[in-house]
Amino acid sequence: MSDSTKGYMDMDLLRFTTAGSVDDGKSTLIGRLMYDTKSIFEDQIDAIEQSSQNRGDEHVNLALLTDGLKAEREQGITIDVAYRYFATPKRKFIIADTPGHIQYTRNMVTGASTANLAIILIDARKGVIEQTKRHSFIASLLQIKHVIVCINKMDLVDYSEEIFEQIKKEYLGFDAKLEIPDIRFIPISALHGDNVVNRSENMDWYQGPSLLWTLENVQIASDRNLIDSRFPVQWVIRPQSDEYHDFRGYAGNIAGGVFRKGEEVVVLPSGFTSKVKSISTMDGELAEAFPPMAVAITLEDEIDISRGDMIAKPNNQPKAEQDIDMMICWLNTNALKLGGKYLIKHTSNEAKCIIKDVRYKVNVNTLEKSEDDKEIKANDIARIQIKTARPLFFDSYRKNRNTGSVILIDEFSNETVGAGMII
Repeated sequence: MSDSTKGYMDMDLLRFTTAGSVDDGKSTLIGRLMYDTKSIFEDQIDAIEQSSQNRGDEHVNLALLTDGLKAEREQGITIDVAYRYFATPKRKFIIADTPGHIQYTRNMVTGASTANLAIILIDARKGVIEQTKRHSFIASLLQIKHVIVCINKMDLVDYSEEIFEQIKKEYLGFDAKLEIPDIRFIPISALHGDNVVNRSENMDWYQGPSLLWTLENVQIASDRNLIDSRFPVQWVIRPQSDEYHDFRGYAGNIAGGVFRKGEEVVVLPSGFTSKVKSISTMDGELAEAFPPMAVAITLEDEIDISRGDMIAKPNNQPKAEQDIDMMICWLNTNALKLGGKYLIKHTSNEAKCIIKDVRYKVNVNTLEKSEDDKEIKANDIARIQIKTARPLFFDSYRKNRNTGSVILIDEFSNETVGAGMII
């Protein structure tokens, strides 16, 4: 591997999601980020310049860069989750571009589920609208710790500081109901590039950094749970070779905490304890490992361990329960069945489960809880109780996104029907 490739591989990765209502300029913003950071090829630039001319657009239509599906380009809307990749010398980025319409709530939940940060776009002419509240609620529900509120189309309100401050105040008034620790506001014009990659000359009243600078410098390492050590076993490695005849390793991703060589660990569900003999990756042995590293761990004692078991620390174990309370986003066109049986997947573990109760449904636009309406259909978000056939080893989603999230699967069609966050 060359030095430059190695440097790229070692770079910090930020995953972020973008949300806004139709015509808020989301696709233009992502196009602008990629265009101004030179993350696209010359022939792509030529192609969109030609397309923009053909369509009679006044400016180069940067939205054409991101609306990948033909149907999206024709309607000028985003309907699927599209993942974009770009990099600057400081960081690598994966953007989940998610649609704004209410019937695509499930797409937004899917795109935002792995994000470290969310960009919420607001049209400066319209201010905080229902979609803004819905997208913010989903970001809060998914425990996204950093939100950048981009107030876009500032060029259409004469770059007015007063309008920016008014929208900021309105958003903060509503945000008091949510749990988002880090919120920043940036006035931008995605069309003209103001404060996106470069600082704006039209808004000298704004003293903060540009959007790209914020994305490059936001601190995300501390968002990971480094206290509760969790290692779900994905694979047992038994090489059938003379050289490694007695090797027995357990492979997976560290889901929380720090594992160190020589430390005592407990294996669940058996409860047997042992010590970490070695921690290895493709590049050799390590003294310690932390999220989200993929490693193989060997133990000093021979314990029967299989896929779905969890390695933790004896004095800090996850909950092991069968009755589980969770928020669920329903993804399927077939409604949730009370008393229905589903398959639940949690880390590398799976079990059968039954829906015991629907506590309430959340109106994603007003954030009101309805205890009377128990019918959960596609794109609905609700609080439910389930019972699993055997205990799962979990933490609350707030504590650890890896060990607090589940998916529900229809046993017969094998479709993923719900995405859950354990309370």
